[in-house]
Amino acid sequence: MKIAAAQLTSAPADIPANVRRLAALAEQARDQGAELLVLPELALTGYELEALAHDPALLVRDADDPRLDALRSAGIATVLNCAVSTGGPGTRPAIGTFVHGPDGALLTTYLKQHLHEQENAVFTPGDRDGRFELGGLRFALATCYDSHFPDLPARAAADGCEVYLASTLYGTGDGIAQRATVYPRMAEDTGLFVALANHVGPSGPWTGCGRAAIWAPDGALLAEADDRTPTVITAEVGHRRRRGRPGERPTAYGPA
Repeated sequence: MKIAAAQLTSAPADIPANVRRLAALAEQARDQGAELLVLPELALTGYELEALAHDPALLVRDADDPRLDALRSAGIATVLNCAVSTGGPGTRPAIGTFVHGPDGALLTTYLKQHLHEQENAVFTPGDRDGRFELGGLRFALATCYDSHFPDLPARAAADGCEVYLASTLYGTGDGIAQRATVYPRMAEDTGLFVALANHVGPSGPWTGCGRAAIWAPDGALLAEADDRTPTVITAEVGHRRRRGRPGERPTAYGPA
């Protein structure tokens, strides 16, 4: 299967504008033959934590939110990360991922389990791993800081997953080195294909470093975007996966 990973510059707290941008990227990926597109963390609003904390209109109620119709009807499976409502007034939202199939049907929902420092004041963490199957392949989901905890990708490999999809925001500071070391090492250690979607340009207080990428199970780079252009990159993934040695302990991939 050919999959795609995107990078974009989100319009701050503007869901209609971002849906148009995301739908355009989905069309671009589909035209390149991809069957699935993974999108960056909080792609629907940008990393606008203050706005998300105070404006309920920026939360997605559920996977059937009509504001997502243009993306759901793009004719390609999409992995969309956004701020999602978890209940009524007074409850904190979560950083959630909705996976819609090429027909627009919901395949699964995942809530980010490992919140970064500034996120704890706004969001509540999830407590379940994200899994779905498409085209005979089994996929695992993660959101940015999740990937700095080795148990999560290790569970994905043990659970028979073949592809690890990460929606992220890595900035132009320390994020450049983290993005370039965490994910290829993870691919090599777990035997998973790894796809990373990222922001490029301003997103809240950060400037995304771009470089959306896909790595093979041996850690080799299959495709990579530049550090400045909203775009998609594609690569073929399949059942190829190196299994760890019996009793092998996972290795930490980055700062936790």
